[in-house]
Amino acid sequence: MKFCKKYEEYMQGQKEKKNLPGVGFKKLKKILKKCRRDHVSSRIALNEAISQQHGNNCPRECTVCDGTFFPELLREMEDVVGWFNENAQKLLELHLASGFKKCFAWFKGNNRKKDHLGLIQEGKDLVSYALINAVAIRKILKKYDKIHESSQGQAFKTQVQKMRIEILQSPWLCELMAFHINLKESQKDSGAVLASPALFDGCSLMFDDGKPLLSCDLSDSVKVDIDLTCSICLDTVFDPIALTCGHIYCYMCACAAASVSVVDGLKTADPSEKCPLCREVGVYKGAVHLDELSILLRRSCREYWEERRKTERAERLQQAKDYWDNQCRSFTGI
Repeated sequence: MKFCKKYEEYMQGQKEKKNLPGVGFKKLKKILKKCRRDHVSSRIALNEAISQQHGNNCPRECTVCDGTFFPELLREMEDVVGWFNENAQKLLELHLASGFKKCFAWFKGNNRKKDHLGLIQEGKDLVSYALINAVAIRKILKKYDKIHESSQGQAFKTQVQKMRIEILQSPWLCELMAFHINLKESQKDSGAVLASPALFDGCSLMFDDGKPLLSCDLSDSVKVDIDLTCSICLDTVFDPIALTCGHIYCYMCACAAASVSVVDGLKTADPSEKCPLCREVGVYKGAVHLDELSILLRRSCREYWEERRKTERAERLQQAKDYWDNQCRSFTGI
């Protein structure tokens, strides 16, 4: 079965359950096909020799394709990533909630009908949605490059990564990967045998020369590797946080890089502060705390985690003390 048909059938099946945004794969292919057909007709009419030389492709820069194809694809990608992030966040918040918050979440909206297995199935559905849309975007950009004899599709993909709307770069995909491993480990520890669906077929936390790496084979052609070494302290990330550019740091390291205290938090960071790695600005305010990843690393690196927890606790207390001392001085004028 061709991917276009497979994608259309998948999205149709999902839309019967819920109204999901998707990539207009067939519509985008028609834009490219029409552009190629119109360009060929025009070229033949104007110059037979040029047509023979360049075949049936559009020119490298095409105002028709670039004026309709890329804006349409960009809008659809924003919708897809936005929906995925929002629903993955809700799912993981419900899983990690406890006490009154969990009861409130269960009885709010449709969550009341979801049991433990239902949450796992929803996580699997989210992963499938992310994967098939990532493949759809990759294929349609490859089609663009083939027709235009150019690498503008790859350039667009690079631009999308900078705009932080690449679904495989989402911090919530990282959280779902950690969620998957945590569930497996919890079932092992309890000795429970549950016929629950797996979120991923191949996903693991590996250590290469002591450096942690979260690796997942989403399909034969799509693999995601996430380095879990903080590039500031050069150690395994502790209390990990993902900036909006996608880079992961220890929370206290990120606060130091943003020139804010842990009391004020990253939301108070100046918009001009840059990511230490990619040097992008404005990446701190929308940072995401990776709670599932924190649980996974605490479980996998117990000695390191305990030692680091004691060190950071003392440092946080000192920062809090200094902060309130400064506040008191400012208030009293001393």
